Amino acid sequence: MVRSVMKHVIPACLFVIALRLSGCTGEGAKEMFETAQFEERQNNQVHAKQLYEAIIKDFPNSEYAKKAGERLAQLSQGK
Repeated sequence: MVRSVMKHVIPACLFVIALRLSGCTGEGAKEMFETAQFEERQNNQVHAKQLYEAIIKDFPNSEYAKKAGERLAQLSQGK
């Protein structure tokens, strides 16, 4: 049952994130970073890593790109 619900919840969340980012400027990196941190707390490292990578790609000059790179390095080391 939980997997069935999650199959629908995750794509819906990704859609909402994409919609919010399309209308945001400087806040997009911050929101993505906060979402990635939430995913880490939920033990969803795969999605957290995807979000951190997207921050680095989409907002390379933001303060959050540096933070995202640091988190990716730590997650890769298992911390």
